[in-house]
Amino acid sequence: MSKEAGSPRTRAVRDNGRHQWEKDRARRPRPTRAGTGATEHDTGLAPHDLVFLARYRRTDAPEDLADAFGVPEGTALLERTYRTRCADDPAPFSLVTSYVLYDLVAANPDLLDESKEPWPGGTQHQLHTVGVEVDRVEERLTARPPTPEEARELRLPPGSTVILLRKTSYGIDDRVVDVSHVVLPADRTELVFTTRLERW
Repeated sequence: MSKEAGSPRTRAVRDNGRHQWEKDRARRPRPTRAGTGATEHDTGLAPHDLVFLARYRRTDAPEDLADAFGVPEGTALLERTYRTRCADDPAPFSLVTSYVLYDLVAANPDLLDESKEPWPGGTQHQLHTVGVEVDRVEERLTARPPTPEEARELRLPPGSTVILLRKTSYGIDDRVVDVSHVVLPADRTELVFTTRLERW
């Protein structure tokens, strides 16, 4: 039986430690990378509990993304749209749209093929295959009411709020290598930030 909008849904706990966890796995053997992904990490679910959808398309960089990547407006980007949900729930955990420079990832033709998703090791491993090491990840959060389309896709009740997350990944040469826009349903998402301080 599928879950309706008013019934309890699986919560996702998004901890910023997930980025180091992903990086640590980027150079591991494929069986290790394929065993679990970021959604399983955030929800505690197993791969067989999930339904995953990815759609890719080539697009031209609008002004804001061109500025972020430091490239001319109209530069080719690969836009990747992801939806992951519980097998018994029609609503995805989040609405994710990720952008990478088309010419960068085209060095590995497999990275242009949506049928290769879910990619074992995620974006950090994908970038690793074209010689990119992620140095840091910046995440900016805001909140607002959902658009009608977001409310419909996330199966949100009236009066709901969504959390908007803009995630920017930087390579070790300080260039932007990925920009992701994530829409998270506030009623079933917990954000946890742990700041580790070096001892004196």
